[in-house]
Amino acid sequence: MNILFIASEVESFVKTGGLADVAKALPLELKRAGHDVRIMIPGYSAITQREHGPIVNAGVLSTEPQYVDVPYDIRQLSLADIPLYLIENKHYFERPSLYGENNNAYADNGERFAFFSAAALQATEQLGFKPDIVHCNDWHTALVPMLLKTRFGQNPFFAQTKSVITIHNGAFQGICERGQLWALPEIRNSHNDAIYQGPYYINFLKCAVLYADKINAVSPTYAKELMSYLGGHGMAKHFQDRAEDICGIINGCDYNDWDPATDHLIPAQYHSDDLQGKTECKRQLQQRANLPVCDLPVFGMVCRLTEQKGIHYLLPILAKFLVHHVQVVIVGSGDPVLAQRLEAVAQQFPQKFVFINAHSNELAHLVEAGSDFFMMPSQFEPCGLNQMYSLAYGTLPIVRAVGGLKDTVTDYDQNPAQATGFVFEEPEPYDLLNVLLRALLLYVQDPQEFRRVQHNAMLTRYLWSDSVHSYEDMYRKALGWQ
Repeated sequence: MNILFIASEVESFVKTGGLADVAKALPLELKRAGHDVRIMIPGYSAITQREHGPIVNAGVLSTEPQYVDVPYDIRQLSLADIPLYLIENKHYFERPSLYGENNNAYADNGERFAFFSAAALQATEQLGFKPDIVHCNDWHTALVPMLLKTRFGQNPFFAQTKSVITIHNGAFQGICERGQLWALPEIRNSHNDAIYQGPYYINFLKCAVLYADKINAVSPTYAKELMSYLGGHGMAKHFQDRAEDICGIINGCDYNDWDPATDHLIPAQYHSDDLQGKTECKRQLQQRANLPVCDLPVFGMVCRLTEQKGIHYLLPILAKFLVHHVQVVIVGSGDPVLAQRLEAVAQQFPQKFVFINAHSNELAHLVEAGSDFFMMPSQFEPCGLNQMYSLAYGTLPIVRAVGGLKDTVTDYDQNPAQATGFVFEEPEPYDLLNVLLRALLLYVQDPQEFRRVQHNAMLTRYLWSDSVHSYEDMYRKALGWQ
C-alpha cells in the first residue's frame, strides 16, 4: 500500500508527547512490512535539522477572492529511509513552540492546522505520491478526511484514497471559531450541523469522526470508552454512530530506548535474571533525590502535572501513605497549583517524599530503573507508555483500570499467576490508597513473591511488529480489500 502519514509531530524531529513516538515507530514498522510510506508534518522552526534538507517543491493554497492566497514550501528530510516532508510557512510555523506558550495555546491554532491539513493534501499531489491510505492523527489533522470528500472529492488523483484517523487523546478536539477557517469555505460554510460546537465554533475532531473511513483508538479499552458517556469527552454519540468503523489497537513500545539491559542513561544495566544493576539504580535515585539510602520501597512517578494523570487522586491521600515506611519520588511539570501542593507535602515529609519540578528524559529513565513501583492513577489514559517502560524495568506499575493501562497490566489480586502489577477501579483517592498499601504489603511480607511478579513484568513486551498487523487489517477494510 501507499500510505501517507500526517501528524503534528514526529519523534527525532520535534516532540511534545506520545503522539510523536507513534508517528515515528508506526511508519517505520509499516515500511519494514513492505509498504511505501511518506510522512508530512508542519515545518516548525523548532526542527533544528530542517536546514539539512532541500526544498523540493513549493505551492500556494488558493482561497476565495476576498482573501490572500497562502504560499508554502515543501522541504524533504528523511526518517531512516522514509521521506519526511515539512510544510513550511513562516507566518504559521516560525514560532518558539508548536502549539502555544506559557501554558496558553496560540489563538490562531485552528487557522494554522486548517492550513496545514489542506496544504498537506495539495502537496501530496504536487509530489506525485498517490496514497491508498491517508493516516491522520488527533485534532491537528482531523480536517483531512473531510477535505478528501469535499475540496478533493472530485479530484481523480485521490479517487481511490481512503482515510483513517487515530485518536491518541480525545479530550483535545480542536474547537475553533468558524472565522479561522477562512481558507476552507467548504468546511467553514458547511451545512452539516454535526461538526459544530454551538453556532460559532467548529470541532475539528468531529469532522474526522464523521468523514474518516475508519477510526482508530490507541487501545481496545479506550475504543470502548470513547463510545461511553463517561469516556467520550462529550462526543459519545458521534462515536456510537460510527461504532462499526472503530477499532482499538494497542501501541507498541520502542525498546531500543527503553531496555534496562542496554540503557546508557541509567547508572547500571540489568536484566530479568540479574537485578544487581537495579539495586545500584535505586541507590543512585535515592542519592539524587536526597533521600536516605536504604531498602525502603520506592514509589516513582513521572508525568505531566494535569488532572488527567490522576494527581488529584493522589494528593488527598499522599500524607496518609507517607506515614508508612516508604519513599516517593515524583518528577513532572505543568499545572503550577498542583506543583505547589506537591511541594507543600514534600516539605512536610522531607525524608520520605521528593517532588522534582522538571521535564527530564534522564531523570525519567532513572526513576523507571531505580523505583520498585511506578504510579499511574490516571483519570483516563488512551494507551500510556510509562506502564510499558515500567514493566520492562521490573518496576511494578500501579494503575487505574482505564484505557491502555487496563489492557497492559495484570492485577496481582485478580490473577496472581500472570500478575505484572496492581490495578484499581474507581476514580477515588481511597481506592488509590488501598492499592498502594496492597503493593507495599507484597514488597514487605513476601519478597520472593515480589521478585516473581517482577520477573513476569520484565518478560512482558508490547511490540510494534505485532501491532502493525492490526493496522494493515484496518487499512484493508477501509479500502474494501476484505
